[in-house]
Amino acid sequence: MARPKKRGNDLTAANLLHSLRCRGGSAPLHSLGFSTGIIQSLLDKNLVQVQNTGCGFLLKLTEEK
Repeated sequence: MARPKKRGNDLTAANLLHSLRCRGGSAPLHSLGFSTGIIQSLLDKNLVQVQNTGCGFLLKLTEEK
């Protein structure tokens, strides 16, 4: 059976999630080379959250229960 095709946005979002996991679960928002649309799609799905650190913004994975 053939695998269902994934859209480019889904693959890019998966790459961002993988990148965050490799960085310990969080990364400064300015250091990420992903589009705002990809980040917004992960925010909408509640997979990541943005935290204001006072010196910038941090994108971090939401805690899985």
